[in-house]
Amino acid sequence: MKAGAPPLSGVRVLDFGHVLAAPFCTRLLADLGADVVRIESSKHPDYPWPSSYRHPDGRHASYLNTNRNKRSVTLDLKHPAGRDIARRLAAAADVVVENFSAGVMSRLGLGYETLKTSNPRLIFASMSGYGNSGPRRDWTSMNMNLQGYAGLMQVTGAAEDPPTAISNSWNDYIGGLHTCYAIIGALTEREATGKGIHLDIGQFECSVSMIAPLLLFSAVKHRNPARMGVRSVRFAPQGVYRCAGQDEWCAISVHDDRQWRALAEAVEKTIPGARLASEARFATVSGRMRHHDEIDERIEAWTGDLPGAEVEARLKRTGVPAARMRRVRDLLEDGVPSMAYKRMTEPRVGSMLTTALPVELSESSLPGATPAPGLGQHTREVLREWLELSDTEIAGLEGEEALV
Repeated sequence: MKAGAPPLSGVRVLDFGHVLAAPFCTRLLADLGADVVRIESSKHPDYPWPSSYRHPDGRHASYLNTNRNKRSVTLDLKHPAGRDIARRLAAAADVVVENFSAGVMSRLGLGYETLKTSNPRLIFASMSGYGNSGPRRDWTSMNMNLQGYAGLMQVTGAAEDPPTAISNSWNDYIGGLHTCYAIIGALTEREATGKGIHLDIGQFECSVSMIAPLLLFSAVKHRNPARMGVRSVRFAPQGVYRCAGQDEWCAISVHDDRQWRALAEAVEKTIPGARLASEARFATVSGRMRHHDEIDERIEAWTGDLPGAEVEARLKRTGVPAARMRRVRDLLEDGVPSMAYKRMTEPRVGSMLTTALPVELSESSLPGATPAPGLGQHTREVLREWLELSDTEIAGLEGEEALV
């Protein structure tokens, strides 16, 4: 890798992913400079989630965002010649990523045990819902049932709420992050050993790992943790308080006694009778925990007469952690540059907003955003580069309908 090049420059990734979990993982690898080639098929198109935009080729806005910076090859994996090309591409790859149900790749003749015979350095990442071994391997998994089974719904929301899911496909993103991390670790290990590895990653376990403190609590206390909603087991007061205006709120979290005094003084400047700072029973965090409801009422009597932005500004000036509730649209209109998203030229859309890798590297650069591929857009290009096939050989495969 040249100095200043992206960290994963030169790494070839063969992406058999669909919907979100694996495509998000490989999008992260592409953002770090890997050459990611998606294996797709017109017979089984990957068109996840309807959105406000859909191009005639079937690509939704969500697909365009998750699969940018990649190339697309179409193969019919049910065709013997298509499977043969897939095996040859895997022999030329550094990494294979798939999130089919357990056993699907093996049944196609594309499992790790088969592929490693021609590529012992191959890193093969499987991302099924419950892993490729064990009693749950054949369970059908989707984000919602994974959240329920992993205990997330029991610890999200307030005590009086029904089971509450974390929005926006939590399991897919968490699974993608864990798998990206594991692949980078495996690439590092391969530098020392020269050998590849099979990474068997269950999205269920990825989700459970994110509630580790609650698992430890249950192990020690032998009971389920309480659903806290917006409150904390360590800090008080903490909550989301109604402000002036329609559906306006401000999140406030007091972490120590100094911040408590600053909040109390801010409230009492506007509402002298609020009596917060002078109340001895509110002086300690344990006291504030016991009287949280009463404190919340007094705070909201103050915030309810002020715009959320004003509450936020006043408290920030005193060092109290506070942030008005912003809607997604507000993130785009605040005028502050962000590494979380950028604009790119997308031939189907024109100028398109895309999420970005929120990382800045001091000694190397990251690739700029390039459009998501059209279905099979790079089939010929990749077969020439990776397999050194001639145009005649490619035309023969097209004639057999192996490249569809």
